[in-house]
Amino acid sequence: MTTAPRSVTPTIDIYIRLAQYPVLADSIRARMRQELFRRGIIDENSFEAQVREKAIESQWRERLVDPYGQEEGHVWQQRKERVRDFQTDAIFAGNLGSILLDQIISEVLGNQPSPSVSSDLNFNPEISPWEVLFRQGEIYEQLPEDERERSRHHLEEIKVVLIKRMISDQLPYIGVAKRIFSIVDLRYIYERRIGAGKIGGKSAGVMLAWRILQQNLGDGIETHQYVGVPDSYFIGTEVIYEFRLMNGLDHFMNQKYRPLAEIREEYPHIVEAHLAGKFPEEIITQLRRMLEGVGNSPLVVRSSSLLEDNFGYAFAGKYNSYFCPNQGTPEQNLRDVLDAIRRVYASTLNPDAILYRRRHGLIDYDERMAILIQRAIGKPYGRYYFPTLAGVGFSQNPFRWNSKIRREDGFLRMVWGYGTRAVDRVSNDYPRLIALSHPQLRPETGARAIRQYSQWYIDVIDIVENSFKTVHIYDALDEKYPLIRYIASVSRDDYLQEILSTASLQPGDEFILTFNTLTKDKTFVDLMRTSLQRLEATYQRPVDVEFAIDILPHYPQTEYRLHVLQCRPLSQRTEDTAVAIPRNLPPERILFTSHRLVPDGRAEDIRYIIYVEPQAYYGLHDGTVKHEIARAIGRLNKLLEDEHFILMGPGRWGSVNIDLGVHVTYADIFNTKVLIEMAVSHNGNIPELSYGTHFFQDLVEAEIHSLALHLGTDSDSATFNEEFFAASPNCLADIQPEDSDLTPYLKVIDLARLPRNPRLDVLMNGAKDEAIGYLTEGERHDK
Repeated sequence: MTTAPRSVTPTIDIYIRLAQYPVLADSIRARMRQELFRRGIIDENSFEAQVREKAIESQWRERLVDPYGQEEGHVWQQRKERVRDFQTDAIFAGNLGSILLDQIISEVLGNQPSPSVSSDLNFNPEISPWEVLFRQGEIYEQLPEDERERSRHHLEEIKVVLIKRMISDQLPYIGVAKRIFSIVDLRYIYERRIGAGKIGGKSAGVMLAWRILQQNLGDGIETHQYVGVPDSYFIGTEVIYEFRLMNGLDHFMNQKYRPLAEIREEYPHIVEAHLAGKFPEEIITQLRRMLEGVGNSPLVVRSSSLLEDNFGYAFAGKYNSYFCPNQGTPEQNLRDVLDAIRRVYASTLNPDAILYRRRHGLIDYDERMAILIQRAIGKPYGRYYFPTLAGVGFSQNPFRWNSKIRREDGFLRMVWGYGTRAVDRVSNDYPRLIALSHPQLRPETGARAIRQYSQWYIDVIDIVENSFKTVHIYDALDEKYPLIRYIASVSRDDYLQEILSTASLQPGDEFILTFNTLTKDKTFVDLMRTSLQRLEATYQRPVDVEFAIDILPHYPQTEYRLHVLQCRPLSQRTEDTAVAIPRNLPPERILFTSHRLVPDGRAEDIRYIIYVEPQAYYGLHDGTVKHEIARAIGRLNKLLEDEHFILMGPGRWGSVNIDLGVHVTYADIFNTKVLIEMAVSHNGNIPELSYGTHFFQDLVEAEIHSLALHLGTDSDSATFNEEFFAASPNCLADIQPEDSDLTPYLKVIDLARLPRNPRLDVLMNGAKDEAIGYLTEGERHDK
């Protein structure tokens, strides 16, 4: 791995910064020297001796053979002043850096006389100090209504400048944010910022969503009474530069231009190098102060890059976030937070993120990483700490498992405990899917199916072990849990019984997480639907929102507290016309059909089918071979990038559990047209509906259609032409010889090699809940 550091010029960077303050530069450098002397980096006498020595050296360089005779006294003093400036910059750059410099500049600027209190804007906001902007903005917002309207354009300019400096320079975001944020809101963000730079896309999205929902519109449910945001702190985007410069890591920035195989190979070393890095003392001091303020409340350290949660590019799941239980000693808690930040910084160079940027034409963008630190929502119950509800909500619902469902009313993917189980594809578990137009209308029918498609594991913080973990719901849930009637039903014989009160519970009752009480509560449903609709209306495009919810069981009406954790504009497909499903096709031309949870879309003229044989895959006991199958699919994805192909295979693709499905990532599949997950009878394993997961968002943005074939679970919901797939020749060894040993499990069908040169069309009609994959007439492709 290449380790030679790239050339860096911190001294020149400081010189350029101070050149922007031609009058105040002397005062700024005087404060820089005070910090050097105060911190013991160099004492004043030694510093002045160095200045005199270097000034004399400069005379010789300028060929003054008789300095005393050739240079007058005032010129000698001017020479020393310039050398003193250069020496100040050099020593400061080598020992303290740009973050402290920003603080010094802000301090010096803050000592400048304030502008007169006036509604006239008599200065240029683009080059004005922070405090001047905040003070003048507050003056405008406190004016009487008629005067405020006359100054509205001045106030708007100040807000735009603050937003661009501190939050985002993305024009679509600024267009919304300048109408929503007040100067008070912007000052709150400024005062919670640690280090210089912007707060990043995730922080920008969550703060904007919160303020949108804090508006009192008087047109229905008053969301401002029920919506909050976790206690939040923001580490600015400049800190990652300081971190990498201090630790000699900045040469890794050219990783994004390397071949993908090299990026994969070197990434573990990059993580190790980041974990060994040190932070500027000023950042550590501010983090200590933050931790003192939050006490022993658990925290979440989240990525918040400039491109994340952007208009058009979600970056869903590309960068890492980490829970910090925060139950140790102050030093241990600080180490945990610093390690989490290091890991988030390293994740900017992970292969999936780099490939995502390449695919979307963003590889040349200077992708800087900020950090969002939030107090984790939740309450303790026993040894575990977790929220009552969490998940992800969508303002548009693309899946209509019943014709009554209205897309525009939205959709929830909800769990008990932390929402990681709602946004990630997890092992052998299912969130509750709620169509907000008809919340009691489930995709499943019957107690047996509901039980099978229920949540069985919960993500929690173990406050005894000081760790984040996954436990079975029965390890955290018992009949004494105060909110049990809101989340669970009792399974008795062949039916599910609502829990009206804990007095009705019996020893040995089996609890099933149905959330039925919530879906029947108009207050809860209206709150979620209204919040999503208002966000969509303000953004003027569909959104998705990650959330956590507190249930307040007040009498006579239960109340809810919705905590916004993340909000981003949603990428979605649009079909101009309804897809027509052909009828009366010869059976031998139909390869598969589906009649359950079908989305809208079409993929035509498919030549290659990459097929993982379900029974052969499940029969494998060697995990190494299963991983190799996923890697081979990644190689095929590259090989066939200019062809039309689909992927088919068993279980949950993208699952972290290789026994439940093929463990591919975005980098392995981004060229496919359709991903078809096949549910076959194997230890009760059935693909879940992936809509709402980060994996699904990858499929949407890559314009990949996702379809599930529920085989062996419901004879009417899907068909599969097993004879065709068994009889078709496997050309894997021909086109990718290095993977020929995988032919018993992985098949590549080249339709062009079959008689009559057919192609495959896949048509999906969500409104009718119908999908079909069929072979087209060969003459269409013959030339």
